[in-house]
Amino acid sequence: MSAPSGTGPGRVLVAVYGIFALAATSRAAVQIATRFAEAPLAYALSAFAGVVYIVLTVALARNARRVAVAACLVELAGVLVVGTLSLADSAAFPEATVWSGYGSGYGFVPLALPVIGLLWLLRGVRRS
Repeated sequence: MSAPSGTGPGRVLVAVYGIFALAATSRAAVQIATRFAEAPLAYALSAFAGVVYIVLTVALARNARRVAVAACLVELAGVLVVGTLSLADSAAFPEATVWSGYGSGYGFVPLALPVIGLLWLLRGVRRS
């Protein structure tokens, strides 16, 4: 059995996800409350990203590995799909989301974070 996901170096992962949860959710809340009509898709996607980050923070802190792995996979899919669409059809994204351009506005951390999270969560898993 591997160590709890929110201990040791996993605490750093919990902290980073917590920061992203706060940042993405706060940013989306302000954007939705003040300018939703300008870019509803982008702002809704930022809110969704914030919810994913909240779920990941709580799941990692509580050692809910299955939930955390599922949320990491949703996050990775979101970063890849939204990142690709935001580059392919920039008119659909007049305002950036957390995941636009594969997280370029956040130093590509949103692209690296789910990969690191999955590696951390799946370390030491026995294979049959």
